Amino acid sequence: MDNSAAVEKHYEVRGWYSTVHEIRHDGGQPGDALVKAAVGVIIKNPYAGKFVSDLSRLTGPSAAIGHALGERAVALLGGRPVESYGKGGIAGVAGEQEHVVACVTTVFGDPLREQVGGGNAWISSASKVGSAGTSIDIPLAHKDELYIRSHYDAITFCVPDGPRPDEILVCIAAATGPRVHQRVGGKTVAELKAAV
Repeated sequence: MDNSAAVEKHYEVRGWYSTVHEIRHDGGQPGDALVKAAVGVIIKNPYAGKFVSDLSRLTGPSAAIGHALGERAVALLGGRPVESYGKGGIAGVAGEQEHVVACVTTVFGDPLREQVGGGNAWISSASKVGSAGTSIDIPLAHKDELYIRSHYDAITFCVPDGPRPDEILVCIAAATGPRVHQRVGGKTVAELKAAV
């Protein structure tokens, strides 16, 4: 199935956007690279400029967005497995924060998990209202266990000309591992794997 085409069947899509960060070190000795990818889609907001109780036009078909963004993020990681993820978005100034949240509920989240190879932990999220060019820090946490401190991270994402007032930017992020040089303790990935 063409997941991007499925999104475009249900939403008016203006564009798809992405960024990749490959971090070799953060002041210490270079080691294995941490690769983080953020991807997003800008859609027309059918509720811009009006208050509506029923947001199902955004929520109902949002599984397609979860599939498409997850698929795109995995491709950007170049075959490396996903260890952490996050989601979020920005509603343009004629919309509401709740319009973003309507796009990233469980209907969206379960397909995202499927695309990144599973995930037992809830997906960290950030949402807000902003003008075109507003950036968002998409939070990252381990996909199978929220309390693995080494994977608490974020990636900053921005679309310079969006979202426009009547649009929504829906975005996700995925990463291949913990913060570079993480060393503040807490539950480890090895302990998680040993408990399974």
